[in-house]
Amino acid sequence: MVPRKLFFTKGVGRHREKLASFELALRDADIEKFNLVRVSSILPPDCKIISKKEGVKELSPGEIVYCVLSEAASSEPGRKVAASIGAAIPRDGQMYGYLSEHHAYGMNEKRAGDYAEDLAAMMLASTLGMVDFDLDKSWDDEREIWKVSGKIVRTKNISIATSVPDTGKWTTVIAAAVFIEPITHD
Repeated sequence: MVPRKLFFTKGVGRHREKLASFELALRDADIEKFNLVRVSSILPPDCKIISKKEGVKELSPGEIVYCVLSEAASSEPGRKVAASIGAAIPRDGQMYGYLSEHHAYGMNEKRAGDYAEDLAAMMLASTLGMVDFDLDKSWDDEREIWKVSGKIVRTKNISIATSVPDTGKWTTVIAAAVFIEPITHD
């Protein structure tokens, strides 16, 4: 069972109850009607990234859906919460990539996203045996790509950040990479 498609999504929810704020964040991300199973961080080879709109249409309510999920929550007034998924995607589609989840407090969306991308690139490098991977030397500013073990890797992220309102309502942010299973026939 290897997913052949995935989509990225994000959401925010606010409520006086923590669990309800999480549910509202799932609704905002359009993934509340699925039974989500958190998985670790490998982006399968030849896994096509599709739009959220297209991806949600391929899923059915109640379906067990695998995802890499980042979540942060707080009820402290003024506290900034952020969630991000970073992706390291090799140019060679036959190679696997890496997804990272990053949840933070006090970070804005851009900073959380950049961090998640760096983390995904670093983790991919370590799985390829590059123990001494150097973020600064491996990034090509001009082309905006990574060079990992001689391979060209692009990165992307989906991130969300917001602040808890003065009312102290629970505020939850989520970011997710949602896998779509291939249809298998026995």
